[in-house]
Amino acid sequence: MTDTAVYAAGAVVWRLVENKLRILVVHRTAYRDVTLPKGKVDPGEMLAETAAREVEEETGIRVALGAPVGVSKYHLPNGRQKIVHYWAAEATDIAIRASSFVPNKEIAAVEWVSVKKALGYLSYPVDIEILENFLKLVDDGVLSTFPIIALRHGKAVSRADWDGPDASRPLSGRGKRQANAIVGPLQAFGVRKIISSPAVRCMKSVVPLSAALGRSIDRDDRLSQDAWEQGRADVRSLIGHRVRSGKAAVLCSHGPVLPDVLSELALATGTLRGSYLGSASALEVGAFSVVHLSATNPGSGIVSIETHAPTV
Repeated sequence: MTDTAVYAAGAVVWRLVENKLRILVVHRTAYRDVTLPKGKVDPGEMLAETAAREVEEETGIRVALGAPVGVSKYHLPNGRQKIVHYWAAEATDIAIRASSFVPNKEIAAVEWVSVKKALGYLSYPVDIEILENFLKLVDDGVLSTFPIIALRHGKAVSRADWDGPDASRPLSGRGKRQANAIVGPLQAFGVRKIISSPAVRCMKSVVPLSAALGRSIDRDDRLSQDAWEQGRADVRSLIGHRVRSGKAAVLCSHGPVLPDVLSELALATGTLRGSYLGSASALEVGAFSVVHLSATNPGSGIVSIETHAPTV
C-alpha cells in the first residue's frame, strides 16, 4: 500500500431465492446513490478483514468471503486515488435472519435485487464492472466456493539465538504480533478448521485464532519441516482429505513445505500447474495464500489464489 492512495474493501453479497440469484445493494444516505457495500481500511487491518467488517457494518449481515472479483480504482475530489478490493460473499439464511440492520445516517436502505436490475441500478460504472467480474464466476459455475489457506508461521526466534531443537523455537515478539494480526483476516474467509505442524512456531501462530474461534488446533506431522526433510511428509493424503471435506481450513506450515501444499492442491483439483503456484507458496513469515475451490465441483480446478502479506 502507498501513502497517497486511499484503500477500501467490500463485497458482492449474493443469495439464491427459489434458485434465482439476488444481489445486495445499499442506498447511501448522504450521497443518495446505490452501490455495493464497502468501506475504508482501518489502521492495521488486512483488506479481507475490512471487506467482511464493512459488509456487516453496512448491512448487518455477517459473511465469509469467497473468491476475489476485482479491484476498482478512481480519483476522489481531492485528487487522491481510491483503490477498492472486492470479493464474492454468500449471505446465508441464518446470517440474514440474524441481521440487526436499521436505516442510519450512513445507509438509508439495503435491497436484494436481480442481476439484471443491479446492472442498471448501480450508480457507478466501477461497481458495474465489479458485478460483471462476479458474473464470470456465475457463468463458469464456480460461484459457491470454499477456501484452503496455506499459512507460513510467524517470525520465530533466530536459530543463532536458540540452542534447543529447531522444532521448539518459539515466536519472536514480531511473530506474536503477526499471530494476532491474522485472526481477523482468517475469520473473514470463514475458517473453522485449524491444522498445524507440531513445531512450536507453527502452533503458536494459530493459538490466537483458535481462541477467537473456540476451536482446537489439529497437530499434523504431515506439515512439519522435520518430516519433510526426512521424506515422510505425506502432504498428498492431507490435501486430498481437505479437498474432499469441502470445509474452510487453514494449514500452518513451513517455507520448505508450502510448495508441496500448493502443488498437491493443484493435483487434487485437476488444475494445470504453473509459476503461479511458486508465487503463492513463496511466503514470507506471517503471510498466507487463500486457495478458492468450487464447493460443488472441486475437480473443476482452482478458482483463484490470492496472497496476503503480513501487516506487522
